[in-house]
Amino acid sequence: MSVPRRLAASVAACCFALSVLAPASATVIPGPLADFQAQLLAYTMRAPGHVGIAVEDVLTGTKTGVNSGAEMPAASTIKIPVMVEVFRQLTVGRFDLNRKLHLQDSDRDWGWGTLCDAPTGSAYTVSRLLALMIDESDNTATNMLIRFVGRQNINATMQRLGLDHTRLSDFIRSNGPIRWALRSSPADMARLLEAMAKDRLIDSWASREMIAILDGQHHNGLLPQPLPPGTTIAHKTGTLHDTLNDVGIVYLGEDPYVIAVMTTDLPTLDAGRQFIRGVSRMAYDALGRFATWRLANEGGSAAVQRTVPITTDAAPVAPDTQMWTQHDGETPEAVATALPSVAPVIPDDGPTAPPTTAPAPPLL
Repeated sequence: MSVPRRLAASVAACCFALSVLAPASATVIPGPLADFQAQLLAYTMRAPGHVGIAVEDVLTGTKTGVNSGAEMPAASTIKIPVMVEVFRQLTVGRFDLNRKLHLQDSDRDWGWGTLCDAPTGSAYTVSRLLALMIDESDNTATNMLIRFVGRQNINATMQRLGLDHTRLSDFIRSNGPIRWALRSSPADMARLLEAMAKDRLIDSWASREMIAILDGQHHNGLLPQPLPPGTTIAHKTGTLHDTLNDVGIVYLGEDPYVIAVMTTDLPTLDAGRQFIRGVSRMAYDALGRFATWRLANEGGSAAVQRTVPITTDAAPVAPDTQMWTQHDGETPEAVATALPSVAPVIPDDGPTAPPTTAPAPPLL
């Protein structure tokens, strides 16, 4: 079927307008990614509901996306910022991963997870709660960690990282105004994951620990589903009523890429699943071709320069060892965190009383 000339011109205009992002040093999207950019735009024109996509090749910093800056319901992808704040406070010595927190009645949420049925006062280590929050997407575990590190601190850290569309306006309350309480954008999530993939989110130890937790994800029916068996992907899903999200780091040999796909106002969740899986496979194939093309062209165009060197550094030092080790005259505090100095930690007073009604649809 032929495409009317006027429609083709509109598509070209949309391609420019819908934030297909490239590095400042590049004037065009290089190599196979130009084809991917056009393919992605055409695919999103048939998308169900409202969608946003951000994809980045970590080694070169080359980016593309459609509606990547759109603020959308984050659902449980907001649990990544919660994890980041936990590790930020951990690296400055406020607590360690073996610190035990006790379940309060106000922590409970029945949207997803089993911790809501545990007896009041049950104790869990921070390490265990992180695993439950990310890999099982347990909402009650998330509320325990939000209460511990402080919702205001989570939001302040996201602001310092330049994530202007990412905010946590309440605890996880599946029966509340959750669409507006948990917000982010594909570009914000991609930026967070990019820093993590580069070992630059807080510090290298924290980045690698967070990636290891994300790699243990149990909900693997979206981004990972169409990829070849054995593909390593550290990711977090989000599901809420008419919303499906999945954001992660995909390891394509030595060439990781970051992908964030957010969908909302879906006619059905199955339509969202098919859309996210389609974007995931297109990205995997395109970034694979780009890696091959880049190797053949390295040393030439500035568009294919690496922004991150491939290294064989030893494993980074954990905070409890780091705080006793001086590095080139730096204080332990300077070594412990890459974020700017922050206001004192202010834990929240706790979430509002939990609803007594039956569970809401899952928030993963």
